[in-house]
Amino acid sequence: MAKRDYYEVLGVSKSASAAEIKKAYRRLAMKFHPDRNQDKKSAAEKKFKESKEAYEVLKDSQKRATYDQFGHEGLRAGPGGRGGPGGEGFADIFGDVFGDIFGGGRRGGGPQVFRGADLGFELKLDLEKAVAGDTVKIDVPTQVSCETCNGSGARKGSSPQTCSTCGGVGQVRMQQGFFSVQQTCPACKGAGTIIRDPCDDCHGRGRKHKTRTLSVKVPAGVDDGDRIRLSGEGEAGRNGGPNGDLYVDLRVAKHKIFERDGANLSCEVPVSIATATLGGEVDLPTLDGHVSLKVPAGTQSGKVFRLRGKGVTTVRDPRRGDLFALVSVETPVNLTPEQQALLEKFDALVKKGGDKHSPRADGWFDNVRRFLDRIS
Repeated sequence: MAKRDYYEVLGVSKSASAAEIKKAYRRLAMKFHPDRNQDKKSAAEKKFKESKEAYEVLKDSQKRATYDQFGHEGLRAGPGGRGGPGGEGFADIFGDVFGDIFGGGRRGGGPQVFRGADLGFELKLDLEKAVAGDTVKIDVPTQVSCETCNGSGARKGSSPQTCSTCGGVGQVRMQQGFFSVQQTCPACKGAGTIIRDPCDDCHGRGRKHKTRTLSVKVPAGVDDGDRIRLSGEGEAGRNGGPNGDLYVDLRVAKHKIFERDGANLSCEVPVSIATATLGGEVDLPTLDGHVSLKVPAGTQSGKVFRLRGKGVTTVRDPRRGDLFALVSVETPVNLTPEQQALLEKFDALVKKGGDKHSPRADGWFDNVRRFLDRIS
């Protein structure tokens, strides 16, 4: 199946600026992030990877220019396109293919360097900290460069020796008939050097296990499933390679009072029968403190009141949402004999008024009677 045009994937024109491309990618990344699409995770992940691939090319001015001129084939064959100026020869292309299969895949004049692995960390927050923002210290187990040997892997006073098999290149080339196949050097595993006298602390690996304490700045308005990237805070690279990144996935704990939907909050408010019937005021909590909610006389259970501006902000929008308060009329329990008698007397008086006092109940019973007459 042919790859889709990268501009089409991001939904931008070919003349789009770098800022427009970045904005489009962020929108798609948020929309198709697998954590936000649990019900359609496979399809969302495919879209997420497709948009990321498109962004990685179009954000790079050199790669974008190559893509604009030669399309997908130009990116695979290198600058100038396959067979064009600056392109790779037929044998070189097949050498790369077979090199990848057999563990190599890189031509060059020096030993291979390896980027450190990316790490993930799950950070749990309560709603208040997610809304207000915070700086949180986390302990991350990782691989760091060995301080004793400065990451070389060799004992202090000695140094790694150039691999005699590959001459320090890290790869060897084998001629198989018409094809020239390049693969990782089996002697040094691509490092280009061999350690004869390993470091006592890291045992020749050049890296050590260590738990690092990092400060993570959590922006105000983050939500469950958001991710923070800490560049260069992942595992240390090898042979002078760059460090990986640390991805902090945010998990917002369920709140005892509020439920959040973007910038809006909602909560259930228990109201006594007397207050719902006669009207009154109820003390209502918000994230900014308590407010007084006016309950009109005759308020029914399920009534929703909207308090504008009492919600929260998000990292993408500084405007505050609203708070929705759902009224739940509470039925009294554990009544005394005196309370029961008064309630029975009250009920009898209400029933005398018919639909004047209970229009919904009378209407419902009328519908029930008509239904029973129809089926009998």
